Amino acid sequence: MTGRQGGLARARAAVVDQGAATGYVAGWRLVRRLPEPVARKVFARIGEQIHRRDGSGVRRLRENLRLVCPELDPEALEALTREGVGSYLRYWCEAFRLPTWTPQELVRRTVVVDEHHLRAPQQAGQGVVVALPHMANWDWAGAWACGTGMPLTTVAERLKPERLYDEFVAYRASLGMEILSLTGEQPVFGPLVSRLRAGRLVCLLSDRDLSRTGVEVDLCGAPARMPRGPAMLARATGAPLVPATLAYRGECLQITFHEPVPHRSGPDGVAHMMQGVADAFSAGIHADPQDWHMMQRVFVEHLSPQERR
Repeated sequence: MTGRQGGLARARAAVVDQGAATGYVAGWRLVRRLPEPVARKVFARIGEQIHRRDGSGVRRLRENLRLVCPELDPEALEALTREGVGSYLRYWCEAFRLPTWTPQELVRRTVVVDEHHLRAPQQAGQGVVVALPHMANWDWAGAWACGTGMPLTTVAERLKPERLYDEFVAYRASLGMEILSLTGEQPVFGPLVSRLRAGRLVCLLSDRDLSRTGVEVDLCGAPARMPRGPAMLARATGAPLVPATLAYRGECLQITFHEPVPHRSGPDGVAHMMQGVADAFSAGIHADPQDWHMMQRVFVEHLSPQERR
């Protein structure tokens, strides 16, 4: 490809990206105006269409669920996959609509199990690292924390185009969250340490890391890779490391806070701590596999030989 052709290709891609971002933002604002039952039906139909098309994300979800629930026959696995896609589309419907909810509605629709694992250290002025999987609606969980007196900091990859990333940051900021760019010029570890030492909540999606620094754990009975960050932050600051899992219960979201993972020192301490997180995730995913929205590779057996090194 010549330099000129490459420039034209990049220009076309930029136009497509900007058009997609414009359509996305317009759809975001439109869905907020729809009555909730109507919005739910629209997204449920979209989910059915996505499942029928059987794209790469749906196929990956099916393969992940096959490892989580090896006892299922093909028909039952397909039903679970369909339900998982529907749960994922529900997340997006709610993501569009969450800013319109009143604080009272948010609290009314949130069921919290073992909240004391989080609330007690927060009330004592101690920062807490909360590790979450991609289950149900993590934005809702964050909005609940902020709305009940626990402002939080999290990280996000910088999306392209910039407008889309800015919209996501503004959306989460409207829910009370501070967002640090995971792919920016500055490392986020130091700022996260500072937030924890100031007594702030740090929430991190932690069920997938395919980088060379990821730590191998047993997740739902199969080898997988998870990030070191949550354990490293907890060890660096003395903050409790609290796993949380999420599931839908009718119109409500259930947040389950698991017992804090014991701190472990030494060269293998981080791996031991992240296995503790994986054990909590496994319990939550096994209980509600339909609400685990993992449409990407997470298990080691799905990696290429180069990625396994």
